[in-house]
Amino acid sequence: MPTHQFDFQARSGQRLSGSLEMPEGMERGWALFAHCFTCGRKNLAAVRIARALAGQGIGVLRFDFTGLGDSEGSFADSSFSLNVQDLVDAAAAMQSAGMPPQLLIGHSLGGAAMLAAAGAIDSARAVATIAAPFDVEHVLHLLDPAGLARLEEEPSTLVQIAQRPMSVGRAFVEDLRGHDQGARIAVLGRPLLVLHAPGDRTVGIENATRIFLAARHPKSFVSLDDADHLLSNRSDAEHVATLITAWAGRYLPQASTAITASREAADAVAVETGTGKYQLELRSGGRRWIADEPEAVGGLGSGPTPYDMLACALAACTTMTLRHYADSRGWAVTRIRTEVSHRRDKDASPPDVFSRQLSIDGDIDDAQRAALLEMTLRCPVHRTLAQGSAFEPATLAGAAPLASTGVLR
Repeated sequence: MPTHQFDFQARSGQRLSGSLEMPEGMERGWALFAHCFTCGRKNLAAVRIARALAGQGIGVLRFDFTGLGDSEGSFADSSFSLNVQDLVDAAAAMQSAGMPPQLLIGHSLGGAAMLAAAGAIDSARAVATIAAPFDVEHVLHLLDPAGLARLEEEPSTLVQIAQRPMSVGRAFVEDLRGHDQGARIAVLGRPLLVLHAPGDRTVGIENATRIFLAARHPKSFVSLDDADHLLSNRSDAEHVATLITAWAGRYLPQASTAITASREAADAVAVETGTGKYQLELRSGGRRWIADEPEAVGGLGSGPTPYDMLACALAACTTMTLRHYADSRGWAVTRIRTEVSHRRDKDASPPDVFSRQLSIDGDIDDAQRAALLEMTLRCPVHRTLAQGSAFEPATLAGAAPLASTGVLR
């Protein structure tokens, strides 16, 4: 699935840098992901979870909080409150782009920030936390004692966070002590999923217990077995994504009514994603998916080829045509399957050859089956391919039409 750059301006005036994972196949909704403390949007767990969700139809925005990664600002001047505001601003940017986040997901301190931000994100329908602390002051346990002691006398200082030196301000520490997460969770007003590993050595399992007890129903808790805090194993991150997708399905819009970006004026749009040589984002019918070429010809093999989609169009139209015909006559056809293959025979005219194989289940006789086979010739896409199509001159945006390409036969 394609990944797009998605930068936006926070209320603070800083530009925050994000990556938008586009949903694959039928769009099921949009999610906003908050990364763990000091991790950034390129953290392995953030990337793997976001992409796994996108693979199941849920588009995801992951971004760097102020002062981290590619986002503007200084981490020394940041705070938990600012992280919360960053999330609200990110949700507003998604809303403005036609992708309102219905699902909020936060990892570690990002989970605590998401719990704090949820009340200000009107589009949110459900919240999931992964290894989140109940009390945000828990972060202070990750700072080295000497550094914390220096902050009693200095406005900012370097401290060791996860074996990395980071500049932290006194205001950051004071802000951590000013939040009542229990009160926020009690009035969350959204379904909550709490995911936590019992052996988590960074944020103990008791935090999950306190979050769960503070929340009101509907709420769910899933133990992540032997996963570590950062979900460093790919299988753990993908397992988390599967759990969230299954749980959130109840609260996301149905596929037929999913909120999507505004529909394009054209029937179909293809845009290069910038990933690989041929990968494209396709937009049609209010949905997005990807197309590509096989690795053997320089593509990534990440999606159907143009000819694959042409074959799909014929398969879909044939099946729909037969379904309409069978239902209009009251025939007991329970299931129709159409397989389409395409090949090019350069010595033939025309050189493109499509073949179809049908499977028709139901209590019908041979005469009815023969009639259905005959109906394949009346499939509209079949007729379009068989008769040829006229092409209007191609145009460049803002320019005069190119020379006419005539009629394709």
